[in-house]
Amino acid sequence: MSDTSEDKPFTQTDWRRLLRSLHEDPDRPGLRETPARVERAWEHWTSGYQQNPAEILKVFEDGAEQYNELIVVRGIPVYSHCEHHLAPFFGTATVGYVPNGRIVGLSKLTRLVDCFAKRLQVQERLTRQVADALMTHLQPIAVGVVVRCRHLCMESRGIRAIGEETVTSAMLGELLTNLGMRTELLSLERNR
Repeated sequence: MSDTSEDKPFTQTDWRRLLRSLHEDPDRPGLRETPARVERAWEHWTSGYQQNPAEILKVFEDGAEQYNELIVVRGIPVYSHCEHHLAPFFGTATVGYVPNGRIVGLSKLTRLVDCFAKRLQVQERLTRQVADALMTHLQPIAVGVVVRCRHLCMESRGIRAIGEETVTSAMLGELLTNLGMRTELLSLERNR
């Protein structure tokens, strides 16, 4: 990897500069390889910008012709960074939908969450982006997304609210108006 690549947001030179600004010596043995490691880490943590939700959501026409109940995947890992402090936030997501004659591979729901989580985010937007993408590309009867995360910007600085969990949800289609369906989704999300 080159230190002067124009297409990378931060290069090893930038990370070396950051270390110097912290009054560290980027050439000391413990930090010598840190700029390269951090560069690779941030490439991974922001790889969602290079992913297209439409390409992730491969749709199957068969298998759901007669199915009109919720399909729910829960416990989907969420690892992201808040756009306000670049601090990590992490937790789980539950994604559910009611098909309208078409389904997606179950692993695609996890990949969809990961696509949006690997961007600088706020949890509220992340939750809505997952729901909107599923509604747009699958066109189901209903979509529900619940995200539960801990935010290191709250836990490690400021208020230091260790262990607090932020919960966000997005309900689209019939989940907006069908109280029974909404209750079922939230019950399935909570009861692990």
